[in-house]
Amino acid sequence: AAMALPGDLWAELPAERRIFCSVLLFSWAVYLWEAFLAHRQRRVYRTTTHVPQELGQIMDSETFEKSRLYQLDKSTFSFWSGLYSEVEGTMILLCGGIPFLWKLSGQISGRAGFGPEYEIVQSLVFLLLATLFSAVTGLPWSLYNTFVIEEKHGFNQQTLGFFFKDAIKKFVVTQCILLPVTSLLLYIIKIGGDYFFIYAWLFTLVVSLVLVTIYADYIAPLFDKFIPLPEGELKQQIETMAKSIDFPLTKVYVVEGSKRSSHSNAYFYGFFKNKRIVLFDTLLEDYSALNKEPAEGEDGENEETKSKTKNKKQGCKNEEVLAVLGHELGHWKLGHTVKNIIISQMNSFLCFFLFAVLIGQKELFAAFGFYDTQPTLIGLMIIFQFIFSPYNEVLSFCLTVLSRRFEFQADAFAKELGKAKDLYSALIKLNKDNLGFPVSDWIFSMWHYSHPPLLERLQALKDAKQE
Repeated sequence: AAMALPGDLWAELPAERRIFCSVLLFSWAVYLWEAFLAHRQRRVYRTTTHVPQELGQIMDSETFEKSRLYQLDKSTFSFWSGLYSEVEGTMILLCGGIPFLWKLSGQISGRAGFGPEYEIVQSLVFLLLATLFSAVTGLPWSLYNTFVIEEKHGFNQQTLGFFFKDAIKKFVVTQCILLPVTSLLLYIIKIGGDYFFIYAWLFTLVVSLVLVTIYADYIAPLFDKFIPLPEGELKQQIETMAKSIDFPLTKVYVVEGSKRSSHSNAYFYGFFKNKRIVLFDTLLEDYSALNKEPAEGEDGENEETKSKTKNKKQGCKNEEVLAVLGHELGHWKLGHTVKNIIISQMNSFLCFFLFAVLIGQKELFAAFGFYDTQPTLIGLMIIFQFIFSPYNEVLSFCLTVLSRRFEFQADAFAKELGKAKDLYSALIKLNKDNLGFPVSDWIFSMWHYSHPPLLERLQALKDAKQE
């Protein structure tokens, strides 16, 4: 009989307690699993102190050591920040932080003359307070990450003033999008009748399409400077390549990413016949601000003086930039972008449908301290964030696996364009510029890496080079 005790106790608990305990237990189970994986990966960083044989040609021991220390620091940091946010989340749930904040929002909107019948107004106050709280508690972590870790490893290019201005701007822009969108969504759910989940889903679909359309033209330029890529060889080559695969390119921009960080990237955006390509200045050897510093003997091989400047010469040659773009355009040509949109919309529809099924369950609200009210926003939060978390974990793992497949396919596409050799050298350069560590624990890599490990990508390209 003693053996059956925990089971009996569990069965005797009211439904809301069981829901609450399950949510907490699952959250900690995920945290511990992640911590276990990160621990395995840290062991790799600690023990792999010499360049493995198969990387001998690719990485010099100085870069290898730098990337090892950088990733070790990042991993230690994410251990502590992860532990903090897990404890913070648990304390908020245990101490009834959510109902407390809801009550507070009611008092604030009441003072402004909006009674309890104005649930949407109260919801917006709640959202504003919740995002403000997470921005404030996240700030020390963000500061430490930027000004201690990124700074120490030569990536941070921001001043403190720029950082704060950026953070405030980001917060304001987020609120300008989040609050109107949420109020409309809540309104649609309220008046939508039995089929509200269809209207809610259609609304979020429209919002995401609008955001994707306006993001690069109106939102991103609030944070970074975008300049059209000057006329010249690179621009012509990009246009020729786009034409050769029928990519409807309208503009090519260079974004000043170097003001923020020396990490590099490239992407494209836009719908239908209106596509633009954006290149980070840090990706382009000719435009990277970090290459402008040493005036004399810039091309001289005087390694010592070079490494004294913040970073060694970085960025890719034009042929390599084209190869990286060949890979990005591969994602478009092979329909990866459309497939991702379809998957995310199917998922979104399913979530709204299940939300419609569950929203009537009073126990769900009671589990989180809402005994006499069932506010729609709180329902969305409970169901999407807590109840769906096991499903979200499985989905995110499947998407990671899919993403790795897509990356290999996009590499193969660049290879078909005859860019295998240039992509090979570009991947090595980017890995070096971003201090990526090329050795990983297999479970960690399987669970986390949306891009295949460097060695696997190089191997696939090498086979092509030999053919």
